[in-house]
Amino acid sequence: MEITKDLSFLGMITNASVVVQVILALLLLVSLLSWWHIFMKMFSIRRAVKQAEKFERDFWSSPDLNAIFQSATSGKASSGSLEKIFEAGFREFLKLKRQPGMDNGAVMEGTRRAMRATYQREMDGLESNLPFLATVGSVSPYVGLFGTVWGIMNAFRGLANVAQATLAHVAPGIAEALIATAIGLFAAIPAVVAYNRYSHEVDRLASRFDSFMEELSNVLQRQAARS
Repeated sequence: MEITKDLSFLGMITNASVVVQVILALLLLVSLLSWWHIFMKMFSIRRAVKQAEKFERDFWSSPDLNAIFQSATSGKASSGSLEKIFEAGFREFLKLKRQPGMDNGAVMEGTRRAMRATYQREMDGLESNLPFLATVGSVSPYVGLFGTVWGIMNAFRGLANVAQATLAHVAPGIAEALIATAIGLFAAIPAVVAYNRYSHEVDRLASRFDSFMEELSNVLQRQAARS
């Protein structure tokens, strides 16, 4: 093994073994991908929260469910999750009410199933890429540690050709190897923080959607009882 005295960050990377360099490249790529998902998820969750708040304001300020339904169906491209849940539930409610012989219990059961199916699809979208962040956060340190162990093994193997081993001989190799652990932590820490934060935000949205579905079910049940 060549003992390098260049202890700059770039110098240690270029003088590391091929295996360590491959591990560093992989960790850097994973880190870039995780940052991409972090920012995209931040924007999507913010948009979902704003859309939910706007729809709730519109829903509770208007007593006419048919007008809200028409508004929701006319702007499908920009509809938020809560709006889609309402649209699916109210559409099923109107369809079942038109069928002869359907009692209110069956109508409401079908309405809840339609809302629950749309709710699940929307939650799948909100939770997308979170498993990737969790995987990066849990695996990256171990990948970096593998690179460190491999680099240290090479550093000590290189001492076999040295008559007298000193710290000056082994320090550069160990320093090169420890970069893999540092890059692994650099990839893992933001991913773990983002995963915890976004999981909490998604759970809050899920509770919000659940509450809305219960409230909408009560409103529709009262409407079905009057008709």
